[in-house]
Amino acid sequence: MDVLNRMTTERDILLEVAMEAARSYGAQYADIRIQKTRSEMIYLRNLSLKNTSSGVVDGYGIRVLKDGAWGFAHNNVFSKDAVQATAKKAAEIATQSARVKNGPGIRLTSERSYLDTYVTPMEWDPFEIPLQEKVEMMLEVNKTLLNFTDIKMAMFFIVSQTDHKLFASTLGTRLDITTTFVSPYLQATAVTNGDSQSRGVRYDGGAGGWEIIDDADYVRQAPRIAEEAIMKCHAGTLGDERRMSLILDPSNLGLTMHESIGHPTELDRVLGWEADYAGISFATPEKLGNYKYGADIVNFLADNTLEGGLATMGYDDDGVPGQKWHIIKDGILVSYGTTRETAPFIGLDYSRGCNRATNYFNFPINRIPNLYLAPGQKRMSPEDLITDTEDGVMVEGLGSFSIDQHRVNFQFGGDLFWEIKNGKRTRMLKKVLYKSNNPEFWNACDAICDHRFWKPISVTNCGKGQPNQSGRMTHGAAHTRFRNIRVGGSQ
Repeated sequence: MDVLNRMTTERDILLEVAMEAARSYGAQYADIRIQKTRSEMIYLRNLSLKNTSSGVVDGYGIRVLKDGAWGFAHNNVFSKDAVQATAKKAAEIATQSARVKNGPGIRLTSERSYLDTYVTPMEWDPFEIPLQEKVEMMLEVNKTLLNFTDIKMAMFFIVSQTDHKLFASTLGTRLDITTTFVSPYLQATAVTNGDSQSRGVRYDGGAGGWEIIDDADYVRQAPRIAEEAIMKCHAGTLGDERRMSLILDPSNLGLTMHESIGHPTELDRVLGWEADYAGISFATPEKLGNYKYGADIVNFLADNTLEGGLATMGYDDDGVPGQKWHIIKDGILVSYGTTRETAPFIGLDYSRGCNRATNYFNFPINRIPNLYLAPGQKRMSPEDLITDTEDGVMVEGLGSFSIDQHRVNFQFGGDLFWEIKNGKRTRMLKKVLYKSNNPEFWNACDAICDHRFWKPISVTNCGKGQPNQSGRMTHGAAHTRFRNIRVGGSQ
């Protein structure tokens, strides 16, 4: 038996120890999540390797539901005594929490037990690729960028991470889950014409291995990135705010849907549980089935089975399997992202499997699933959208953003902008912002390109919770047009 198999077998025994201990302390329900996280970050600025870091975080967290209240405790000592002590501490915390519970307290949705294994499909384990090979590729990309005289800074970093989880619950569920993702970020900064502008590639990764980086071929992309950064320095400005058509590319829409669809439809936020930190939601339960969130062509699907999706993990941290469902169907709000804990608060007895924690020492919370805008049904390309637009702006990439505490009013920027006049893309612009609100924005959607132009957008840094946790999920869209939106130049 090799070392890995021996370690897994020893930890399997500890799963049973934890469940037996939790039952002995009066748990209505309990689970344990043993999680080993391995990560690596490589950071280059210009032709200098500024930082490489790698590490392993290894431990376990135990949840106990007792008297309608949660208790949670964690540890990184792997012994029978330590596991029993941690389960006891979680039970004691639950007892104390029950003293201040609201009404009858927590009730979990029904769920069956599962015995299963899940592993992220990949071709090349990023941790098996030699560091020197990775750095040499990144240096070649930065050299290509810096070959352009006006490019004064090139920044490139790549984060790789693997999480191995063993999960057990008093339902009898036993899961062995291994997920891996790679997340690159590349940016070129130009200084010329009395201005400084940057052009970048971000949120271009996903669940998988080093093939994500190979397939992106950043050496080939580098000249375009450099040229666009330089062009931005010579670009014009839009002027005063006015209403016009807006065409958004997938990489820009990813952030917009994250903030204006994803967060407002997390059920814990709808219930007001995030009110003191990151706001609540206007999309309250009485709106289910009747609220016109968007135009008829707007369909948002949650899909925690999506191939390459960062929230595709087989099962969530309640032991609920990944699912696919509509959040918005034909423009109508029809569902939320839910957990076994949150769903009963709106009368549901099933979970959509959206409970996830970042590390072993974090309590799992209601997170955004993989969430995407379905492509249009009619054959349509981005060029078709432009040809059909008389007066507008096309936005590419991510920029600044702001949204209020009810997820209603918002403002977004971008990374690259094109003015559209009489069906033609004319000049490049810079410093453009668009402003709108729910439901004005999504009801203004009048055209979506078809599946050929649909692209996934990865998010690895979604902050939520107290203490803060960094969640990950995948969004997606094709180029989409919105009519009569406030668009203007920023300072």
